[in-house]
Amino acid sequence: MADVSLDDLEQRRDQTLRRLPRLRVQGPGRALRFIDEVGLASLFATRGVHLPCLWVAVCGRRDPAFPHHSHHDPEVGLAWNLKDALPAAGKVFYAKLVHAKPTFVALDLLPDVYRLFGPQHDYVRLYRDGLLSPAAKAILDALHRRRPQETFELKLNTNLARPSQRRAFDQAMTEVQQQLLVAMREVRYEPFTYVWDLVAARFAAPVADARRRRPEHAARRLAERYLRAVVYASRRHLASVLGDRVAATGVAAALARDGIIDVDVRIRGLPGTWLVLR
Repeated sequence: MADVSLDDLEQRRDQTLRRLPRLRVQGPGRALRFIDEVGLASLFATRGVHLPCLWVAVCGRRDPAFPHHSHHDPEVGLAWNLKDALPAAGKVFYAKLVHAKPTFVALDLLPDVYRLFGPQHDYVRLYRDGLLSPAAKAILDALHRRRPQETFELKLNTNLARPSQRRAFDQAMTEVQQQLLVAMREVRYEPFTYVWDLVAARFAAPVADARRRRPEHAARRLAERYLRAVVYASRRHLASVLGDRVAATGVAAALARDGIIDVDVRIRGLPGTWLVLR
């Protein structure tokens, strides 16, 4: 494929990523349609995280500047409220996943994501194999005894409630989210707290579906949905979404053979070569 124009690709992205005023996300209905279409989305734009972004879709423009006084910004406020409302309604999956950053997952894609990122064994075996920290195991023990639980309740039940233990608790919560063991169920405001639940219990049907899927098929579905949304990406970007650089290479080759993407494309204005949606 000949060199392509970066501006042409960005205009295509304006459509898929809702970066036009007429396409912007203005409420829960449009937010759900956006996440369902792109498959994966971050909450806010983060350097190094090459995902569709809910806040950018709320802004409806390219490269919006994050406001200094975000607590009073209506676009930040809407994105934040949608982050609470959609998972609480059970309409999307939400956890710290890609690069350990808050990530939305469309429910129809959750079996594929779980097959790639989820646990291969029960958490007790993961702990015995050295794949789970003691603090993460304590969180899972507590939620298996009773679910769901608010944050402070969970801290008390894991003996991680002291201020000096906050970092250990937060790291363990990130750990169990990245392994798709625990996810936020809802947000409560009086007083403000998160409510946590076991992924396998909260999303029992997608988890059961995931166990029947072959990893290569899950990777293919996830990669295709992702590339249709972002239009162009590097192999490194694709590997971060799939969690495996080897899988990204194989999936990219398969998508190219099927005429869905072009590989090793040079984009005028960017270094290196890229995967580009046809």
